[in-house]
Amino acid sequence: MIRLATIGTSQITRTLARDAAGVDGIRVSHVVSRDVARAHEFAGGLAELAPAEAAPQATGDLDALLRSGDIDAVYIASPNSVHAGQVRAAIRAGIHVLVEKPAVTTAAEWRELTAAARTAGVVLIEGIRTAYDPGLQAVRDLLPQLGAVRRVSFGYESVSSRYGKVLAGERINMFDPELAGGVLYDLGVYAAHPLIALFGLPREVRGSKVQVAVRDDSPGVDGAGVAIASYDGFDADLSYSKITTSSRPSEIRGELGTLQIDHIASPRVLTLQLAGADDVVHELPIDGPQHALTGEIERFVELVRGGDAAAAEPDQLATERTLRLMDAIRASWGAGAVAP
Repeated sequence: MIRLATIGTSQITRTLARDAAGVDGIRVSHVVSRDVARAHEFAGGLAELAPAEAAPQATGDLDALLRSGDIDAVYIASPNSVHAGQVRAAIRAGIHVLVEKPAVTTAAEWRELTAAARTAGVVLIEGIRTAYDPGLQAVRDLLPQLGAVRRVSFGYESVSSRYGKVLAGERINMFDPELAGGVLYDLGVYAAHPLIALFGLPREVRGSKVQVAVRDDSPGVDGAGVAIASYDGFDADLSYSKITTSSRPSEIRGELGTLQIDHIASPRVLTLQLAGADDVVHELPIDGPQHALTGEIERFVELVRGGDAAAAEPDQLATERTLRLMDAIRASWGAGAVAP
């Protein structure tokens, strides 16, 4: 049994714990938070998800837990700015790591960490649900029916439930530049990852952002953004926002047809319209709850049980390429086209 400690007490951590309760071979044994009272409260809530198991232990001392021998792995869902330091600490302690997206904030930092993980013989992968969702494979399977791809449009726009607090001047992690906040890292990754997974890196990318700064002492972060990625034969646009909402489906348009994707972060209904046809010829509902983390947990368990840190290299490369694209988008803000 893999004993997993969660770091962070956000909703995504609760979702991870909920889905881990349904995966054989892993259990949440510890909860870590800088606020010990919050850790105890959160651990109590997680105990309800798996009542047959012992309640997770709570602690505010991550370093002591890493040295204790009481855990085998960590799930890191702390603020983006501290991911890298916590990953390094876990690797030094010989602890396997599942780190919530974005794994880190630059491709160069990710390469450093993956090399360290391989040297230490521990598994390190990013918890990006898109990579392990059955919907992405279903999209990939339908691509040949589209013929030559000529246009791609992926988007994820959803107003943050905490945006009202941001407008009131409250410090919120996702909108805090000191914590590496911003919508590109939060929702933009869900458009960037499938683009890379399906089509690889583009020749160049141009991006722009809508800056959100509601306090005089803060430069603010990107609250919304768009990017154009240029490939040989087609362009792809990515749109993402935490200050507006859109229900527009994502699309891949080819010379022989168009594929609509209901939700790019977790596809569940794919609709194929062939060129010249009056009716939709293929509508594929995909099994499984939307936005579940089961796939990434199962992959993590598989890798840890396999005992070969190098087996994670394909997963790590996908993360590196996605980070390269996001590096290029950030570099292009106000500077023009940039090659990833």
